[in-house]
Amino acid sequence: MKQKTWIALVLAASVAALSACEKTADSYPISGEQCGPEDPVQTLDANDCYTPPPVN
Repeated sequence: MKQKTWIALVLAASVAALSACEKTADSYPISGEQCGPEDPVQTLDANDCYTPPPVN
């Protein structure tokens, strides 16, 4: 029973964290500066920042 409760809490925390994410933003996340209509950040997606894992 404890495992089911733990899984439910982790799932609820994940949903809460993901709901705080914005798909579109009008400011840069670190500096807080306003984005302009021509800023290249407007067209970025999370897949543009993919870093492959290191090869051993």
